[in-house]
Amino acid sequence: MLRLVLLLILALCAHALAASPQQREAEVKAFVDEMVREHAFDREELMALMRSARFRGDIIEAMQKPAESKAWHQYRPIFVTMARSRAGAQFWEENEALLQRAEREYGVAPEIIVAIIGVETLYGRYTGRHRVLDAISTLAFGYPRRADFFRKQLEEFLLLAREEDIDLDAAKGSYAGAMGMPQFIPSSYRAYAVDFDGDGKRDLFDNKADIIGSVANYFSRHGWRNGEMVAVKTDATQAPEGIEPALKRPQKPDLTLSQLSELGISINAGLPADTPANLLRLENENFDEYWVGLQNFYVITRYNHSNLYAMAVYQLSREILSMREAVRDELVAR
Repeated sequence: MLRLVLLLILALCAHALAASPQQREAEVKAFVDEMVREHAFDREELMALMRSARFRGDIIEAMQKPAESKAWHQYRPIFVTMARSRAGAQFWEENEALLQRAEREYGVAPEIIVAIIGVETLYGRYTGRHRVLDAISTLAFGYPRRADFFRKQLEEFLLLAREEDIDLDAAKGSYAGAMGMPQFIPSSYRAYAVDFDGDGKRDLFDNKADIIGSVANYFSRHGWRNGEMVAVKTDATQAPEGIEPALKRPQKPDLTLSQLSELGISINAGLPADTPANLLRLENENFDEYWVGLQNFYVITRYNHSNLYAMAVYQLSREILSMREAVRDELVAR
C-alpha cells in the first residue's frame, strides 16, 4: 500500500518525475526512522499509519491555486459580507465573557479575534473536509516545493495527536492541514494553543474557550498592540510616481510615515512621523487602492502571510464592530 501511494504521487506530480519510487519510499522510511529515534514512536504502528494515508491529487491542485492569488476586488467579497458580519456579531454576543477575558489577559481586541474565526471557518461552519493525515502526508511526500515544511508539520501533527489525544484517523482540516475553528497548522497548535478553561486539554475543534484564548495568545505572542490602528487608507486616488520600490518592501513595516510622505503618500491619522509603516496596493477592476499598513496589520499577516488576507480580516473586524453596535442600539431603542 505504501509503495502504491508513492507511485501515485510520482505519477501525478509532474514536478517530481525525477524521483524514483524507491527514493520516494526511502523518504517515508527515513521519516519513520526519525520519529522512532527522536520521539520514541513505535515503528510498526507508525508504518501502518503511513500506509493508511491516502494520496490526494486534489490537495496538490488546491495548493497551486490559493484564494490569495486573486485580485482584491475578487477576494474581498468572499470574506467581507453582511452574512459573515452578522454571524460575527452573534458569535461575539454568545461569547462576550470569554472575549472580554481574552482581551484582559492577552491585550487583543475582541473584534480581531472574532474576525479571524469568521474569515477562517465562518464560526465553525467550514473547518475542512480533508483528513489531516492525508493532507499533510500528501504535501510532505508529493509536493517537493514545500516538502521540508510539510514534513515538519507531519512531525508536529503526530506529536500533537499524542499530546492532546487527537484521533489521527478522524481529524479533519483544510487542504494544507490547518485544524479546528481557528485553523491552526500543527506547529502553531503546539506552540500557541492554550487551555483557556483549565480542563487539561487544548481543544481547538469544539471548545470555544480554548479557541478564543488561543487566537488571542497567537496575536499577543506576535506583537499585537491593543488600541493601536491597523491600517489607514491613503488620500491618494492615483499612485504618485516613484513609489514602486516602497510597494516591494518586506511585509514588516520598515519605512516611516515621514518617508512615505516624501513619496507623496500621506494619511490623516494623527500619528507620529516616525511611526513604522509599509505601503499596500489593492487591485480593483478600474482603480487601485493604496493603504498604509502599521504594526498590527503586520501581526495579522503572521497568521496568513498575505496582505489580502490581513486586509479582509481588518475590514471584517470593522464591519462586525459596526454590526454589534447597531444591534445594541436597536435593543436600547426597544
